[in-house]
Amino acid sequence: MLELFYKRPRIVERMRAGVLGEEMDCLAGHLAKAGYARASAQSYLERIARFSRFLTEAGHRDPASIGGAVVERFLLEFRTASARTIARTAIGHVLRQIKKRFPSPSLRKVPESPDHRLLAGFEEHLLHVRGLQPTTCEEKLRFARRVLGWYQEHRPGQPLSAMTGVDVLALAGHFSGLSANDRTRSGTASRMRSFLRYLRWAGVVEVDLARLVPRVPCWRMAQVPPRLAWDDVRRVIDAIDVTDPAGIRDRALLLLLVTTGVRNQELRLLELQDVRWRAGEVLLRRTKTRRERVVPLLAEAGSALAEYVLHARPKVAAPQVFLCATARPLGDSATVSDIVRRRLMRCGLQPHGARLLRHSLATRLVGQERPIKEIADLLGHRSIDTTAVYVKVALPQLGKVALPFPGGKS
Repeated sequence: MLELFYKRPRIVERMRAGVLGEEMDCLAGHLAKAGYARASAQSYLERIARFSRFLTEAGHRDPASIGGAVVERFLLEFRTASARTIARTAIGHVLRQIKKRFPSPSLRKVPESPDHRLLAGFEEHLLHVRGLQPTTCEEKLRFARRVLGWYQEHRPGQPLSAMTGVDVLALAGHFSGLSANDRTRSGTASRMRSFLRYLRWAGVVEVDLARLVPRVPCWRMAQVPPRLAWDDVRRVIDAIDVTDPAGIRDRALLLLLVTTGVRNQELRLLELQDVRWRAGEVLLRRTKTRRERVVPLLAEAGSALAEYVLHARPKVAAPQVFLCATARPLGDSATVSDIVRRRLMRCGLQPHGARLLRHSLATRLVGQERPIKEIADLLGHRSIDTTAVYVKVALPQLGKVALPFPGGKS
């Protein structure tokens, strides 16, 4: 089945090398049957082949023995978050395929490992003690797996209870080196503290190692959020070809993002029953702050959305408004952000994710001198301070309240 995506025999032979060599044709057939585009399938298969070679070098011989620790060690080879996301999705296809073909006892024993029990307890703590959103819990769990993978690789044979401050500093240095900027480093340090605090809370370690994680200076109000000029926003939307279903979907999706300011997750979880067509409103039930809110559905966005639902959306019973071409719900945040990036790149603009359109809307409303409370309510901010970051771009308004320069004319 690899011949569906690769014509050269040498490439096919190389793809079949490694521990997963016998699974590559099945995986290629699965991707073809699921309706993946040629470029997307090749991207996944190339990462799966790389993972197969990694397993061989790591001494693995049995596909059924693949566990979470080796997956996390492999993902450390990718320096950017987007590359790790694609690789993680590719490996997800591998694990599901292996689970179908090898329902062996070795797979059932994996949940009984100490790491699994520790991570299950950590997830329970995040969900029910700290009350975090599932997506936030998944992010912290992924990082915890990376920490455990690093510790097993660099401190083989040592129990987690033996972790010292030297190990914490080494961990912090390692993950800091993988980060692209101070904001990413600060987020990494925060996730590390969260996991280390849980280890202390659960009695795995006897001392509070979280206080040893170096703090990264990252001032929230120091930078202006990236945003697009409204003329560029219009240019991107007007350039979308609406003669095919993907273009109709993308236009409706972008218009909804840029006129309502909905978050990526809120858009993906939006259901058909949440659109109040006659009232011209959209009810957002699954929000980041766990508080429902209603946003206006403007005429242009409503018309584009109706066009998609009536003529371009796959005729399936899925409740979600936006679906992939294969009639599946939009899987994760990367899916929506990739749609936005592709549309920006086709207009020669710097590629950014879906959050860029949210920032652009907020900036435009500030420029129109709309009340800050109104903007905060639209964006779903619980605190005005969160919305205040956009005030920095309102230079004409700020100029009116500027104090005279000392020694100058009043």
